Amino acid sequence: MTKPSPSRFDAIVIGAGFSGLYALHRLRELGVRTLVLEAAEDVGGTWLFNRYPGARCDIESIEYSYSFSDEIQQEWVWTETMPAQPEIEAYLHFVADKLDLRRDIRFNTRVVAMTYDEAAGEWMVQTQSGESLVASFVVAASGILSVPLDPDFPGMETFTGASLFTGHWPKEGFDLSGKRVGVIGTGSTGVQLIPVVAKEAEHLTVFQRSPAYTLPWEVRPFDDGELDELKANYAEIRAAQRQHAVGAARLSAFSVLFDMMAKPPLKAASRQEQLRAIEEGGVMGALSWGDVFFDIEANRMAAKLYGEAVARIVKDPETAASLTPSHPFGCKRPIIDQGYYDTFNRDNVTLVDLRKGPIVEITPTGIRTEQGHHDLDVIIYATGFDAMTGALTRINVHGRDRLSLADFWSSEGPYTYLGIAVAGFPNLFIVQAPGSPSAATNFVAALEQHIEWIGDCIAYLRDNGYRTIEALPDAQHEWIEHTTALVAPTVLVDPSCSSWYNGGNVPGKKRMYMGYTAGIPEYRRRCDEIADAGYTGFKLG
Repeated sequence: MTKPSPSRFDAIVIGAGFSGLYALHRLRELGVRTLVLEAAEDVGGTWLFNRYPGARCDIESIEYSYSFSDEIQQEWVWTETMPAQPEIEAYLHFVADKLDLRRDIRFNTRVVAMTYDEAAGEWMVQTQSGESLVASFVVAASGILSVPLDPDFPGMETFTGASLFTGHWPKEGFDLSGKRVGVIGTGSTGVQLIPVVAKEAEHLTVFQRSPAYTLPWEVRPFDDGELDELKANYAEIRAAQRQHAVGAARLSAFSVLFDMMAKPPLKAASRQEQLRAIEEGGVMGALSWGDVFFDIEANRMAAKLYGEAVARIVKDPETAASLTPSHPFGCKRPIIDQGYYDTFNRDNVTLVDLRKGPIVEITPTGIRTEQGHHDLDVIIYATGFDAMTGALTRINVHGRDRLSLADFWSSEGPYTYLGIAVAGFPNLFIVQAPGSPSAATNFVAALEQHIEWIGDCIAYLRDNGYRTIEALPDAQHEWIEHTTALVAPTVLVDPSCSSWYNGGNVPGKKRMYMGYTAGIPEYRRRCDEIADAGYTGFKLG
């Protein structure tokens, strides 16, 4: 029997989260015949899988949302200042239905391989079910935090209780009442999860590998009429958002960090000024100094002051000391929290500082560390992500001359041009790749710029008779030199810090700071300048 010819499309988009949905809509508007392939059963991306208790965005809802459609932003009703996971997932369902996107999305379809056909100038895309599809262009909208790190503790399979993973939380939820619960991990996920679990579990044991800096935050329902007033001013809000470095002009974890840089230097502050800062601002006051990001000595001073602020909240001195971070502030993603430190004053919460003795093994009845054994009914793994590159390196991507993307990024580092394209991989666009602003900005604001630039590029190629576009190696190298130079004078590259920003949280991953830190407006200016000049740094064929 003759094997059927593969289905053909102008473009294939991988992923149906925030980026993939907008990519489909934008390309459709341009008349590009597009198909989206999504491994999950529905839209949502990261916000579909991360249903753990307490999951929430750290950008205000009216800015962590699409700006391309005034109709959508006027119709959708946010209920809180910073949205929780269920509301964000519901929002993406609303958008998919409003724009009739589902008819061009294939769910439960995992991409396992992509091979570039040089002779035809096309991509052959293979799915887990064995189907082959062909497209002139591929837009990888596979997410920067879509691949959880699989924990690898000895004895995990022997545990007789329930094992839960924050990145794949059960859709139906899980009843933790009356349970002895252990949580491994105190990154952003753990900090959000722990206060919620503590209120439900009989006893919570937190296994902390690396203490986090957190920014206490008030999240509240909108007051009557407040959202209507904001919607009436959406044009001004969006204009301010586009001009802000992090794409969030209102309060967010990122905008607060940028504001800190305008403060007076810590090294010039008197002891009385330092104490006044934590008396008035708590842990936020400990960090709000202008030299903390650029001077490692000032950063260490801020860390010590932060510990003093924590000790004013956490009653047990040993626990407070264990909760004080030892890595530089700012080298990891900032975390917002709601009652995180107060949680450790509860009688049913125990902190295990793994710096004093790591986990030895998971046993049938709990977790054994070098400090002792802890009996548990449930273990929750909040162990982080293989960020930025993880989704694409798990697909067998081969470009020109059979170059493997995973091998290239593993050996050379996560190099890209503009955080959008990789030399040797023609007609492959990556949304928010390493070298883009994504990691240190409002993700939605950054992705909208990406999708619009990619759409305009494909339209330019079509209108001018080009079939292919490929990043040039020299331009790629210059771009990475530029992004690296931006962070060189900051604590972001301090060798003592291992985070998903630099890949240091993944064993064997090439370390390199993966974000673009000059801000979205400057990034947009550079991308537009390159496009206006006929796509300098690219080879068009």
